[in-house]
Amino acid sequence: MKLIKIHRKSKYEKRYSRSMGKLTTKVTYIKKYVLGIPIHTLHRYRETYYGEIKNCSDCNLAA
Repeated sequence: MKLIKIHRKSKYEKRYSRSMGKLTTKVTYIKKYVLGIPIHTLHRYRETYYGEIKNCSDCNLAA
């Protein structure tokens, strides 16, 4: 049995960027798990309409 695992999970989130306004995008989270409990997020990124991969720090969450 492995004690430490790394999972990748995608979900749709509503984001806001100054140049594009509100958008719904698919955000992928890479998390580290110890004994099935998530410890912290290693990386998160999103894919643009044109297929580019961007970091999520360039746009803010919008409700």
